[in-house]
Amino acid sequence: MLDQRFVRENLEVVRQAIADKNEKMDLDDFIALDERRRALLRDSEGLKQQRNTVSEEIAQMKRNKEDATATIEAMRAVSAKIKQLDADLAEVQEKLHDLLIRIPNIPHESVPVGKDESDNEEVRRWGTTQEVDFERKPHWDLSEQLDIIDFQRAGKISGSNFVLFKGLGAKLQRAMIQFMLELHIEKHGYTEIAPPYLVNRASMFGTGQLPKMEEDMYRTDLDDLFLIPTAEVPVTNMHRDEIIPGEDLPVYYTAYSPCFRREAGSYGRDTRGLMRVHQFDKVEMVKFVRPETSYDELETLVNDSEEVLQILNIPYRVLTLATGDLSFAAAKCYDLEAWSPGVARWLEVSSCSNFVDFQARRANIRYRTKEGKARFVHTLNGSGMGMARTMIAVIEHYQTAEGKIRVPEVLQPYMGGLKEIGAAGGGKR
Repeated sequence: MLDQRFVRENLEVVRQAIADKNEKMDLDDFIALDERRRALLRDSEGLKQQRNTVSEEIAQMKRNKEDATATIEAMRAVSAKIKQLDADLAEVQEKLHDLLIRIPNIPHESVPVGKDESDNEEVRRWGTTQEVDFERKPHWDLSEQLDIIDFQRAGKISGSNFVLFKGLGAKLQRAMIQFMLELHIEKHGYTEIAPPYLVNRASMFGTGQLPKMEEDMYRTDLDDLFLIPTAEVPVTNMHRDEIIPGEDLPVYYTAYSPCFRREAGSYGRDTRGLMRVHQFDKVEMVKFVRPETSYDELETLVNDSEEVLQILNIPYRVLTLATGDLSFAAAKCYDLEAWSPGVARWLEVSSCSNFVDFQARRANIRYRTKEGKARFVHTLNGSGMGMARTMIAVIEHYQTAEGKIRVPEVLQPYMGGLKEIGAAGGGKR
């Protein structure tokens, strides 16, 4: 959420951000309500000052045994007027707040201006796909032949766009999760969190999913709880309504969780295999940092995410998202896209974002400066890594001419030394 005063004093900057992010909002209502709020506040404070002054006069009149009846009666009318002004002020402030929470974050000056993902800018590439003398199969064919993913039974159990891993497929995914967690904890210095997978409305609001994206979320009607779309939500909200000691910053957390997304409006796109699913596993990284370091911390966050793909030897590229592809809450975001040789496409496997103080204002997360003042922290988060599409990359890159899957060397210790997944889910050591 943006600061109300900032919006008032930077209307053209905010209007440009709304346009650049393809959002629909007219700031004229905000301007009118903000002017009304200040007028009501001015009138209320003026009458309160008058009431205080006259109250002292009434006290003096009583001490002098003078008749204060008329003055007291006049002050009753003033008090009634103050009460009405304060009620009107509260109503206007509520309307202003409802507008403020719908204004997107301001893109950083380094973010390319563009209408959609076609305007994203490539920053760098890493790795090359190994040349093979056979036609690579898409992951959905290979995984079903090896009996490590069962899409049909997943559909029977839950419906379309759900996945059932089985046997060595389930073990491979578990190995990838364990490898990623240990990398971020032991090498990158993150603290592991095992968060709840259901969160309340305040938590979803704090990270910016509500009210804008409620239709994309799974919600339990009886308890008004939401299945998390990412571990970013519970982990960021760990410090909601808290003041973090300044000496504790930066704070780094990593968490594994399943993620649940309805993907409203996306039906018919990328529906085969693991391309777009309603439930997937992810290892997330979340940072709480000082404002002056947040963009350096973003670059480090991206590097931490890239290292996962480098160790797995998966070719990828890094993109800076254009304004039109940037999320509602982010000020800047990098996407990591892994190359999928079986379907011949770049697939997003990670997003790393800096939200500056946008989430912190919504969730009231602050830190204490050396001078003892409370200031909003900057929050960042990044995938380290999303399982579904990273699994696609591993399956398709490591397949063999015989229709098997070599287990990446770094994952073999988590697979009991297994080097290859063979026919019908069997393994070779």
